[in-house]
Amino acid sequence: MQKSLNIDPGKCTGCLQCEMACSYEHTGTFNPSRSYIKVFTFHHEGRFAPYTCTQCDEAWCMRACPVDAITVDMATGAKVIHDDKCVGCKVCTIACPFGTVNYSQATGKVVKCDVRPMRSLT
Repeated sequence: MQKSLNIDPGKCTGCLQCEMACSYEHTGTFNPSRSYIKVFTFHHEGRFAPYTCTQCDEAWCMRACPVDAITVDMATGAKVIHDDKCVGCKVCTIACPFGTVNYSQATGKVVKCDVRPMRSLT
């Protein structure tokens, strides 16, 4: 069964609860700085938008990785980072055109969302 996130930026209030839940799911701590989801703030418009890895078909991050630490999970279709292979070089963070692959100071590795997002257009 494929998992997905249903993201409706129009309903985001900037509460950061998605970041809290994500950090807890992946690290066991409630720490937004360790979340794989980031909430962007558009100050001039007074809007917020949660943003995750878009799981690109071309996956530039995966192509750029010099140690093949990013692969496709055949069950979900998501591009996932394998911590045991990642050397923390950050090349994938540079290759990502959306800025959704992030370096984790805590682990010395890169992290990104591992589920496919569904974005609501309404």
